[in-house]
Amino acid sequence: MRNRKKIAVVGTGYVGLVTGVALSEIGHLVYCVDINAEKVAHMTKGKSPIYEPGLEELMIKNINNGNLKFTTDHQKAFTNAEVIYIAVGTPEKEDGTADLKYIENVCQDIAFNITNKVVVVTKSTVPVGTNEYIQKIISTYTKVPFAVVSNPEFLREGSAVHDTFYGDRIIIGSQTEEAANIIEEINKPFGIEIYKTNLRSAEMIKYASNAFLATKISFINEIANISGDLGANIQEVSKGMGFDKRIGNTFLNAGIGYGGSCFPKDTKALVQIAGNINHEFNLLKAVIEVNNKQQLLLVEKAKEHYGSLKGKKVALLGLSFKPNTDDMREAASIITAEKLILAGAQVIAYDPIAIENAKRNLPDAVEYVNSVEEALSNADTAFIMTEWTEIVTTPLSKYHQKLKDNVVFDGRNCYELSDAIRANLNYYSIGRPTILCEKALVQ
Repeated sequence: MRNRKKIAVVGTGYVGLVTGVALSEIGHLVYCVDINAEKVAHMTKGKSPIYEPGLEELMIKNINNGNLKFTTDHQKAFTNAEVIYIAVGTPEKEDGTADLKYIENVCQDIAFNITNKVVVVTKSTVPVGTNEYIQKIISTYTKVPFAVVSNPEFLREGSAVHDTFYGDRIIIGSQTEEAANIIEEINKPFGIEIYKTNLRSAEMIKYASNAFLATKISFINEIANISGDLGANIQEVSKGMGFDKRIGNTFLNAGIGYGGSCFPKDTKALVQIAGNINHEFNLLKAVIEVNNKQQLLLVEKAKEHYGSLKGKKVALLGLSFKPNTDDMREAASIITAEKLILAGAQVIAYDPIAIENAKRNLPDAVEYVNSVEEALSNADTAFIMTEWTEIVTTPLSKYHQKLKDNVVFDGRNCYELSDAIRANLNYYSIGRPTILCEKALVQ
């Protein structure tokens, strides 16, 4: 490959691993660095620590062709590296601000180990002004010349590999044209439009993008809550709205709110960033409040239906915050399980991928099974939390066959109302008319 570069990627979480593997796939020599030796050993064998469709196949391919290596040794990774990507976590503090301790540690590791001119690229989501802080830290500990570039990621969990190669844009924020051009050259093989800005604009683009998408989700969920009470169907409303090119049809699917590693953390961080300059971001505060309430919606519907959930056996279907990932961060299933158990219900849970992660996040009282059918067997009711293909392709006749009370609470609008009628179910969804079978009418 012409212009092949040695690149180091620090951090092998969701962002770092996908970034490193993708850069190796387009021909660069990539060293992925992580301090966890056991994790590095597994990745060296082509085993991904995260579930992401298509990722392991690319890992194995590029390990075998020599483009992709994993190490705990910063010096080995940084020696003669031309570009170093920072992709460590920026977890949320109690006050909503981003914790930069991992960023600070990486900056010192870079300063102590680089031996030649290098471009330091920030992939981690960081508050506006952080890249200048990164420059200050590194320059405190080294005289080796370097430049700092902001290159935020816009990947969706569950389709990150696809998004890397078919994304909408690549943002490059830099104080120097030379550094921006180096990162542009690295990314050219992706064939995606590149937009160059200054450092702070690039940082803000990331937060603003996620905040806007979260706003669309909370907006359509509020419209759904109104629609359900007025006899409108939110799916028809969303589709009708989406024909307007100014609005678009993405992120207009009503449900039980957003979760994951980005939207909850980034919206709260942006509220805090605004607060630091004495700006009350009231719109975004409302978005967060709406989402918090939306995650409780199925439990509220169940309480309205039953009066009391004490002693009820609930099949919780889908645990990850979205399909095609094992990520449990801010998943609606967590607070739903907590509220159900607090109300005296028994919770039987199933997820095709995320059960092991769920066990670390859901209450200890939750029981786990190995299939949708096993979860439904002898349960009184079912809560659909995540629209996994395995779940949405289970016919509603199976729910009718297995559930004692024939009651389904669908948090993702997975089924047509006509199917619920044919299956003779009590079917509650989001922003659509409730379907009640004859049994429900005499309860």
